[in-house]
Amino acid sequence: MKPRLESKVALITGGSSGIGRVTAKRFVEEGAWVAITGRTPATLDETVAEFGPSRAMAFKADAASPAEMRRVIEAVKAQHGRLDVLFLNAGVAPLTPLAAATDAQFDDVFATNVKGVFFAVQAAVPHFPASGGSIILTSSSLNAKGVAGLSLYSATKAAVRSLARSLSAELIARNIRVNCVSPGPIDTPIHRRMGLPPEQLQQMAAGIAKMTPAGRFGEAIEVAECVVFLASDESRYVIGADFAVDGGFAQL
Repeated sequence: MKPRLESKVALITGGSSGIGRVTAKRFVEEGAWVAITGRTPATLDETVAEFGPSRAMAFKADAASPAEMRRVIEAVKAQHGRLDVLFLNAGVAPLTPLAAATDAQFDDVFATNVKGVFFAVQAAVPHFPASGGSIILTSSSLNAKGVAGLSLYSATKAAVRSLARSLSAELIARNIRVNCVSPGPIDTPIHRRMGLPPEQLQQMAAGIAKMTPAGRFGEAIEVAECVVFLASDESRYVIGADFAVDGGFAQL
């Protein structure tokens, strides 16, 4: 069977851990050349070593910085002459209870989850070929469900969902498809970066699993397979859509 992403050039932000890393692995397995970004050199190096330097390249870059993302995109263009797939997966999800949230937290969450996404698309679009390509944005099941303490994160992911629609309308003339994948509770390192004590984190995880109709946390590979579909030509008639990979969390 022909690889689904054969000869495609892809860029994945937040590609050295969690959903991003598993997706990068699947992209390589499906024949793509993959560039990944992240903020930790050690994990970036480990990821490229796993895939092989002929199939992947890593860039230390902050997804919240338009200037750094432009640098990465220009480097990919210089290496391969084009970009076929852009998976904007990097994000932050701190707990921000209304009474305790700060201006700095607000700016940081929106800079990474919304501003960085918008300007990365802006920088990438000129480097897609005339035949077009695929842009995939990571939203969240919380774009449609309210959870106490995560209002800022949820608002940013609702904005990302909206961007998938409006950018699709703007880019369809260039044959560029923009879609969302919206993970629900997925077992990734992002939960361990919320700053909660281990006991409280375990209690929260157990509560979320009970709230999920599937009765469990999802796995990163279950999101990655959806992203592979959206990156491939199999989804050529899918435009502006939101794919919930959430075990029914926000659906039932």
